[in-house]
Amino acid sequence: MLDITVGRKFLLAFQTLGIVFGDVGTSPLYTFSVMFSKAPVNGNEDVLGALSLVLYTLILVPLIKYVLIVLWANDDGEGGTFALYSLICRHAKVSLLPNQLPSDARISSFRLKVPSAELERSLKIKERLETSLTLKKLLLMLVLAGTSMVIADGVVTPAMSVMSAVGGLKVGVSGIKQDEVVMISVAFLVILFSVQKYGTSKVGIVVGPTLFVWFCSLAGIGIYNLLKYDTHVLRAFNPIHIYYFFKRNSTKAWYSLGGCLLCVTGSEAMFADLCYFSVRSVQLTFVFVVLPCLLLGYLGQAAYLMENHDDTTQAFFSSVPSGAFWPVLLISNIAALIASRTMTTATFSCIKQSTALGCFPRLKIVHTSRKFMGQIYIPVMNWFLLFFSLVLVCKISSIYEIGNAYGIAELGVMMMTTILVTLVMLLIWQINIIIVLSFACIFLGLELTFFSSVLWSVGDGSWIILLFAIVIFLIMYIWNYGSKLKYETEVKQKMSMDLLRQLGPNLGTVRAPGIGLLYNELAKGIPAIFGHFLTTLPAVHSMIIFVCIKYVPVPVVPQSERFLFRRVCPKSFHIFRCVARYGYKDVRKENHQTFEQLLIESIEKFIRREAQERSLESDGDDGDSDSEEEHSFSRVLIAPNGSVYSLGVPLLTEFRDASKSSAQASTSEEVKPESSSSPTLSDAEQSLEKELSFIRKAKESGVVYLLGHGDIRARKDSWFIKKLVINYFYAFLRKNCRRGIANLSVPHSHLIQVGMTYMV
Repeated sequence: MLDITVGRKFLLAFQTLGIVFGDVGTSPLYTFSVMFSKAPVNGNEDVLGALSLVLYTLILVPLIKYVLIVLWANDDGEGGTFALYSLICRHAKVSLLPNQLPSDARISSFRLKVPSAELERSLKIKERLETSLTLKKLLLMLVLAGTSMVIADGVVTPAMSVMSAVGGLKVGVSGIKQDEVVMISVAFLVILFSVQKYGTSKVGIVVGPTLFVWFCSLAGIGIYNLLKYDTHVLRAFNPIHIYYFFKRNSTKAWYSLGGCLLCVTGSEAMFADLCYFSVRSVQLTFVFVVLPCLLLGYLGQAAYLMENHDDTTQAFFSSVPSGAFWPVLLISNIAALIASRTMTTATFSCIKQSTALGCFPRLKIVHTSRKFMGQIYIPVMNWFLLFFSLVLVCKISSIYEIGNAYGIAELGVMMMTTILVTLVMLLIWQINIIIVLSFACIFLGLELTFFSSVLWSVGDGSWIILLFAIVIFLIMYIWNYGSKLKYETEVKQKMSMDLLRQLGPNLGTVRAPGIGLLYNELAKGIPAIFGHFLTTLPAVHSMIIFVCIKYVPVPVVPQSERFLFRRVCPKSFHIFRCVARYGYKDVRKENHQTFEQLLIESIEKFIRREAQERSLESDGDDGDSDSEEEHSFSRVLIAPNGSVYSLGVPLLTEFRDASKSSAQASTSEEVKPESSSSPTLSDAEQSLEKELSFIRKAKESGVVYLLGHGDIRARKDSWFIKKLVINYFYAFLRKNCRRGIANLSVPHSHLIQVGMTYMV
């Protein structure tokens, strides 16, 4: 058993190297080359200054900021900008996304029980965020901007890594031209994105040992060059050499900051790919394996350049000993492909999170592992990233210009992460304000300094990736804006409860045996599309269930907490509401038969629970439980690690075994049962069995899915920009995204669709 445990630990360590650290591990291929293209070496002091910049950038950004601080801001193991946004949304009502209920728990007041200055400050910030629409919009725009930069990173990382590795051929093969390097890079990129579908765990077993060999090669070459050329480069640990570097080179040194930034590319991928591994495993691997090897690699390159000032064009490959050149070239190309794959994987995770939270059009998501639900592959996005990576390589074809684009994408997401983590510190961690200000000032100031350098070179090719990020941002914002308008319109146009009561139990039509599952986004009220079904269809089912698939800002919702039920109308109408809740990390694995079975079992439990509570309240016959009033409380889920999740769905009964009287009491408060006045026990049992028998017969008659296809159009009196956004851009995205039928796994033979257009 001990051997198995140790073996699994080694396997996990190898996979961590291959999946999380591929990007930052290949940065020595191009960092010095890009730096010295902007500030040429005029003496050994320039080499020491550039090396000192790289060393302290490595220590400050990936080590202190990400490994020691940002990784702890994860959302129950999920990283990335949307995970941070989800974390903030659970602690404050700042979400502008559709289908969010107003009774989300105010978690900050629950987390700390002892009054403190930090708690008071947190509550003030929380109140300001919740009451300011401008701040809510600004927060969402920051998140969308950071996410668009992550996706842009997924384009530029493969281009930069592969071009740098293949460029080593210029050192080993005389006379090779840049066009030939570009063609080889194109072939490698096609291979890279073609194997993406095989999943992280399958490929991770192979790439982990490969990256381990790569890091060992970096360390070995570094030690060799240190001993052979100049050990005095160790003086670069004295930061005074940074001052000398800027004093000697002035503006050129400032330009070179864009190249220096490349040594920390992949830091954000460490956070975004956190869903695959624990925080501790990532921290230990970086501190004891990755960082020492990187430091030795850069020290070795600098030692070589101290005596070879003219070899800065290919600083890494020129410093490789001649006898080891070809093996190192081979392993570097494999490592570059792995690094590219690291960022692509992070991009997939980010898109899945944003889709679940309503900020990205629905796409087909393939889960590549049965054991780990976070390992995904998005076919459309995979080929989309490949196409733009090829465009970038063929259009620019210079690692110096691609490096500028790389810097813009990397810095954009880094700055967004700094701002969001600062907010997490203030709102959730509630730590001392001096520590918060120190974190924000140091890292945001450092990143703004780097950003000013790369922006100066935006005309050298960076504009392509900047334009790409803007397009992605607009797609996400338009999708969120259109979805929000659609939901708000559905809420305004929902059917009146009084009108439904006037129609009577038959709903003004024929009630045919069977169950009708009407999918809609409303968590309360009667959707307007139901009125269209009543007027369009010759008959409706004897039992109607409004099914709302709702994504809540938590990573995972336990299966026992999945379904929430309530009655929509008086008992004789046989109309219920079901809210099926999923976290943004959840995988909807059940097919329609399994879903139907779970649904029926849950509704039977609901009816039994309701019958048990009839003796506790007397509210008159055929009361209506789907009240529009908001209760002052909401359900809260406490995870095993102590995290408090708001499941904020008012007036909904949640099914659990009532093992505790407190649980029974809370349930009796949530559901307003329907009962006759003081029924006898036998009458209650007969009523219960009668309703359960009715449900079973309806199930035997068959289940039909009623799907309303709702579109929105801007009114004629709307302003021009709104018409353009809604009628053309949003309509185009809806037309080309994954359809609701495929997304819900609804069989066509059991499906009825009705279209409806909302004017907004």
